[in-house]
Amino acid sequence: MSITTTRWNSAEHLKTEEDIQFYLEACMEDAGDDPSFIIHALSVVAKARNMSQLARDTGLSREGIYKALSPEGNPTFATVSKVAKALGFNLTIQPTH
Repeated sequence: MSITTTRWNSAEHLKTEEDIQFYLEACMEDAGDDPSFIIHALSVVAKARNMSQLARDTGLSREGIYKALSPEGNPTFATVSKVAKALGFNLTIQPTH
């Protein structure tokens, strides 16, 4: 008997704004010092939403967003900031405790 598996897609499970908020908060906690983890989380949220609308809201091309947020991408802070803002989030800095 063989087992059939499918690849997990987090974007399929982000149905509400609350889901997205909790997902991003959890990713921020788990990311540690790995900025690529946060980039991946933004990519998942972008896919859960409408990528075409995100492109219009950021002024970037869909392909450019996919490339920047891909594992091989190396987005600038400006790109990350534009994507976060277009998704309805602010980037903040807080003191460590």
